[in-house]
Amino acid sequence: MPLRDHFHSPVNDKHRWDAVHGQWPGEIVRTLFDVLPPGYQAEPKIHHPAPFEVDIATIRDEEYDDDRQSDGGTATLTTKVPTLTVETDLTEMDEYEVLVYDETRLRTLVAAIELVSPANKDRPETRERFNNKVAALLRQDVCVAVVDIVTLHNANLYAELLAQLGHADPSLATPHETYAVTLRGRKPPKKRSLLDAWYFSLTLGEPLPTIPLWLSPTLRVEFSLEPSYQEVCRLLRIR
Repeated sequence: MPLRDHFHSPVNDKHRWDAVHGQWPGEIVRTLFDVLPPGYQAEPKIHHPAPFEVDIATIRDEEYDDDRQSDGGTATLTTKVPTLTVETDLTEMDEYEVLVYDETRLRTLVAAIELVSPANKDRPETRERFNNKVAALLRQDVCVAVVDIVTLHNANLYAELLAQLGHADPSLATPHETYAVTLRGRKPPKKRSLLDAWYFSLTLGEPLPTIPLWLSPTLRVEFSLEPSYQEVCRLLRIR
């Protein structure tokens, strides 16, 4: 069965992309039931911050007056005004993911499957934020699989992550906009840390690949993305 383009006509004329992203983590968990060995558990996690606006009001200088009274006492501000005020983006990040835990090690997180959303790759700062999360997981010895079916933006998060780390993948002369990649960090004795990558380009109209998922330095499972994706499309009646 083919990979659909969920971000352009005709598919997105009837179906929103976030319906697929919202359903897919649960179906991945269902598929992993038959793949994970005893002692490992997978759970879905979805966090999609709702957009909102805050009305900005003018702050009166009186708010910084010293010696304001409170409950009969005196409250003194140590600093009348902030030493720095800047505009910044503190919005939360979209998260569509499946987390795999080792229950024999007090539910240690060992693997994560991250589904890229449009908001994860629409701007340089959001791409950097996503890649910083991936890098943090890798530093914690968590295997990370990134699945990107977003066709709205040409950016390749995997290529940009490597660039942040000072490397490049020679096979990506022209980075694909849709792909899946499994990343694993390794720390050989008395050597510098290593990063292993298994990269799969995704093509519209073609089946999704089977990717490796490392549960420990010596244990991995082969996980096919196709069954869970097709079940999502079947349930949502996406043809």
